[in-house]
Amino acid sequence: MSTLQVLTCTHQDANLLAELRARAMKDSLEAIGRYDEQRVRNRLLANFVAGNTYQLRMDNQLVGFYVIHQREDHMYLDHFYIDPTFQGQGLGHKVLTDILQQAHASAQPVRLGALRNSRANEFYRRHGFIQTHEDEFDIFYQWG
Repeated sequence: MSTLQVLTCTHQDANLLAELRARAMKDSLEAIGRYDEQRVRNRLLANFVAGNTYQLRMDNQLVGFYVIHQREDHMYLDHFYIDPTFQGQGLGHKVLTDILQQAHASAQPVRLGALRNSRANEFYRRHGFIQTHEDEFDIFYQWG
């Protein structure tokens, strides 16, 4: 059985992660008529901070990543993607559970936004996130 590894990223990982993000978001963005080949990548690349970004690997293969921004009063989960090939295997659940345990240990809530009509919304609700507000394209949540 493969072991999931969580590794910090370097600046050299940015383009590979942007490609994974594009694959993971393509269906959701196309469903709302907002898929743009460059914009989907540039949103990650424009604000990429290697020290806040964690890649998920199994058998040395990139299977996902997430970004945590530590704020004064909460943790912000800015990006969290599992490669579509690896979705449905419990990887997202395992990683999110670990993030929530860290937040609980530091007595901080976790906040995030998810694209409206994305399957991610149900995923976060199943993990105890409560909707706080929404805008034209995203729904925002908090846990804890």
